[in-house]
Amino acid sequence: MRPFEVVSPFSPAGDQEQAISTLARGISAGDRFQTLQGVTGSGKTFTMAKIIEAVQRPTLIISHNKTLAAQLFREFKGFFPHNAVEYFVSYYDYYQPEAYVASRDLYIEKDASINEEIERMRLSATRSLMEREDVIIVATVSCIYGLATPEVYRKMTAQFGVGERVDPEALLRRFVELQYERNDAVLERGRFRRRGDTLEIYPAYLEEAYRVDLDWDRVERIRRFDPVSGAFLEDLDRAVIYPAKQFVMPEDMVRSALSSIKEELAERYAYLTGAGKTMEAERLKTRVEYDLEMLNEMGYCTGIENYSAPLAGRKPGDPPDTLIDYLPKTPGGAPGHLTFIDESHVTLSQVGAMYAGDRSRKENLVDYGFRLPCALDNRPLRYDEFEARLGPVVFVSATPGKTETDKSVRVVQQLIRPTGLPDPEIEVRPSEGQMEDIYAEVQKRIKAGERSLILTLTKKMAEDLTDYLSGLGLKVRYIHSEVETIERVEILTALRAGEFDVLVGINLLREGIDLPEVSFIAILDADKIGFLRSLTSLVQIIGRAARNAAGKVIMYADRMSDAMEAAIAETRRRREIQIAYNREWGITPATIKKEVASILERRAEEAAGAVGLSIEALKKSYNTLIPAQRKQLVKALEAEMLEYAKLLEFEKAAAIRDELEKLRNQGGAG
Repeated sequence: MRPFEVVSPFSPAGDQEQAISTLARGISAGDRFQTLQGVTGSGKTFTMAKIIEAVQRPTLIISHNKTLAAQLFREFKGFFPHNAVEYFVSYYDYYQPEAYVASRDLYIEKDASINEEIERMRLSATRSLMEREDVIIVATVSCIYGLATPEVYRKMTAQFGVGERVDPEALLRRFVELQYERNDAVLERGRFRRRGDTLEIYPAYLEEAYRVDLDWDRVERIRRFDPVSGAFLEDLDRAVIYPAKQFVMPEDMVRSALSSIKEELAERYAYLTGAGKTMEAERLKTRVEYDLEMLNEMGYCTGIENYSAPLAGRKPGDPPDTLIDYLPKTPGGAPGHLTFIDESHVTLSQVGAMYAGDRSRKENLVDYGFRLPCALDNRPLRYDEFEARLGPVVFVSATPGKTETDKSVRVVQQLIRPTGLPDPEIEVRPSEGQMEDIYAEVQKRIKAGERSLILTLTKKMAEDLTDYLSGLGLKVRYIHSEVETIERVEILTALRAGEFDVLVGINLLREGIDLPEVSFIAILDADKIGFLRSLTSLVQIIGRAARNAAGKVIMYADRMSDAMEAAIAETRRRREIQIAYNREWGITPATIKKEVASILERRAEEAAGAVGLSIEALKKSYNTLIPAQRKQLVKALEAEMLEYAKLLEFEKAAAIRDELEKLRNQGGAG
């Protein structure tokens, strides 16, 4: 295995060194669960990278959404340029699962739009796990959903080397079995073609293609080339072609499974008929018999994943094989990888919720004759199954929950920001007279050239407060879910640029809202009970003022809630630790400086995040000179833009909006 090596101009600083050494020792000692509790800006990602370097284990990093996963992927790709860093998230730009609403007798057919670039990266991840051990996978909860078994996937390859004899026709049939399509006119990803004694195949997981020159039945030369320019990149001694899809089965396994599917159909048909559900029985019989015919003739059918259990030979109730099963094992068969669960206070609950939601939807499909009971086994892992497949785990969060801390052998805190910025000062003031008080505080910030945030609990309160403060002569705007999607980025940019001074909102915690100019945050109704005023939310809100050296938070409340008390105590503790560190090392904290004009450019690069890693990478999947493909690209980018907007990543959405304008001007697509 090639050693994991962090490439960075920085060395561990603050309390990163003790966090790295403590957690690495725990992993080496066999401690199953540990927690890294790190404040925002303390360099948790760098700490994670150095831990991987210290323990030298293949690693799975799980995040709760595509945006954060993409940010982590880019950072780890930079830290480990000599190792295989891969990205594994859901490849759907749009996904409507198959469902049946019994109360309305409404069947909803599965509808999905697959992002080809993300599909390529998923396939690249499984291929890397087949070929090497120095692999880091950054994933979302997509990693707990079923794939083909690793043993089958490993066997489903086409291999050939220079000087070897091959049967060209048998090789072409093998490509088809691996789900590649033949197209002798156009070579695109996931396709192959033959021209005389030359074979060309474009692996679904690469950005380059292979050209194989044959001398009758002998491989004379193998070259890797750019399928767009046709330029040759290198000569190869050998090529291994992996499947074009992640759910693949050999023809003999498919045919052997047909009998068990027929048996299950017969049993289910008899059950539904006996229960007086004749219509459901006939519906099921028609659908499954059609699928069986397709499987018999083509080796594939739409919705083949619903037959994954009998195809893989699994018993009812057995868990599916997932990406986690592709990760290396120890000689004794135990998990051999390290797992980081990022933002664990959110990610763990998300992992735990997947199974029940999936089963509830599919039970309706089974009960009403749309699917066989084996469809229930095409599912995500239950939490206990997920945990059993993991080796040592490090939970990573600024606000870890009780689940993580109870499981962990130790909680390692990383509270020092190398920038020297401490957590903000906090005050609690009564709600009576709060408007006049907020007005006075905002005026102080205006004189200092700084900005303010005010957090309310409802949309109406945000709007009414904006009107009230505007009437007092303040330049103020509000943001909530009914504000036009792309308008939100204009609002955030205008706040940073000083076009107005106060932003009123409900939930300003989402990723991407990075406002170093904000030095004052007012939290209204801080003592109310609910998720917007929970301990986790309050700590995250307070952290929004930690980008400015003059940061201050005022909570307006008529009593001290448990969440307020805990948030204040924790913030003061962190603040004192940072101030003591600054004093010891002679650090003068300074407000983070970021150019306002560069936001959209920086976010455009980050827009790789949710669904494609970069606009340019997505564009490579389409030829914009062909109107039909240009329209497909516009549709994919629109879906990506909406995904960012849904996550409140408005800068990224705006960058994609600008790209869409260029495409539409190019040929009127969309």
